[in-house]
Amino acid sequence: MSALIEPKDLIHEIDFVWLEDPELLEYVRQSLERLPNRKRKPAYHRDGRMIGYAILSPAAKASPVSGTFHRRVFWLLPHDRDQQPGGPYVTGAPSEAVDPRTLAPTVVGYKTERSEGGPPSPAMLELGIKLPKA
Repeated sequence: MSALIEPKDLIHEIDFVWLEDPELLEYVRQSLERLPNRKRKPAYHRDGRMIGYAILSPAAKASPVSGTFHRRVFWLLPHDRDQQPGGPYVTGAPSEAVDPRTLAPTVVGYKTERSEGGPPSPAMLELGIKLPKA
């Protein structure tokens, strides 16, 4: 599992299967998982719930060592903003979180004002940091 996903890790993605409507979520967590197949629904062994997963093209090759495929999985934990709006992520978002509207097959995605929980903070404004509005 990895929160740091590189575009080169996604070259064989062809589609996503969404188990929930991503448009209703301000952010989703994403990780790169080692899975035994290219397209079937992966097992999920975390707290929280799986939101979606990537499907790989037939050209994707399994690791010669492990026989597994690297695929993205999108998920949320019980203390994420959608379940606890006043919880730890009332503003900000986990490091592996991205705005689902910025995702597409082969595209890593990124944080936006929406995924971070609102308009930029005074510190961001002072430093000239701007997040896309997506």
